[in-house]
Amino acid sequence: MVADRLTRAIRFLENNGIPFERYDHPAVFTVEEVTQSVDIPRGQRTKNLFVRDKRGRRHILIVVPFDKEVDLMALGAKTGLGRVSFASERRLLDRLDVEPGSVTLMGVINDPEGAVEVIIDSAVWEADHVRCHPLVNTCTVVLEKAGIRRMFELTKHSPTIMEVPSKC
Repeated sequence: MVADRLTRAIRFLENNGIPFERYDHPAVFTVEEVTQSVDIPRGQRTKNLFVRDKRGRRHILIVVPFDKEVDLMALGAKTGLGRVSFASERRLLDRLDVEPGSVTLMGVINDPEGAVEVIIDSAVWEADHVRCHPLVNTCTVVLEKAGIRRMFELTKHSPTIMEVPSKC
């Protein structure tokens, strides 16, 4: 299954002419593990959260810089989502077909109808290059901003770009 996901992600990039740099590495599950064990020379490091609204009708992928501690309460108020909380593993698999520890910006390729909302922190959006997992946590790809825009266009996602509230 892991190999299938990786193959699907790499094929998506290749078939759509989206340039990328690929870095294979041991499985990493947290930002701290990536920082300690993966040496990639460029690209904004990210943290990805998958949340849902109180009723479970809306699902949101949040992409922020790796060191940002997101204030979910403030985010819910700022976006009009109301109370948001982390979505279950089942919801993550159903909507983005990724495992916990592999939540990624590239999950949108498994949501071709654009049902999952995407919020990207302005610091990530302003970066020339962004790092993300290609659906698995044993590899990282570096994408240019133009490639990310193309991915969103192909998957019918219109990300909300904003200063995501921080706990600090």
